[in-house]
Amino acid sequence: MKKIRASLKRLHSPDIYNLDSFIPESTNCFGFLLQAMFGIENSDGEESFDMIVCTPEWLTIELNSRPVVMGYHYIFVKSYDIEYLKIFLGDFAQRCEGDSWEEVALKLGRIGRWEFEDYIT
Repeated sequence: MKKIRASLKRLHSPDIYNLDSFIPESTNCFGFLLQAMFGIENSDGEESFDMIVCTPEWLTIELNSRPVVMGYHYIFVKSYDIEYLKIFLGDFAQRCEGDSWEEVALKLGRIGRWEFEDYIT
């Protein structure tokens, strides 16, 4: 049986109108929700995997306003570079394969919260 492999289909953020032209107010201190849309390679369809993209400086500010910040589904960057994020997430997706989409999606869930992570049928 041929393995199913993931593919990055597109990126979206409800916080940023255009990820390609976005320039943070502070280049070394920002954080935002990024939704990576992954699907089966060479196939239509996609599902959302949510993560926070942020700088270490942003995390420091968050820790000054609350005692604990959970680090699950956070991507830390030194600066904003959407092309590098696309490459990083695309490469990660290529390493996620399995016998079913659910198996692949659980692997993708290590980097972002899968929209169906807690879905019960």
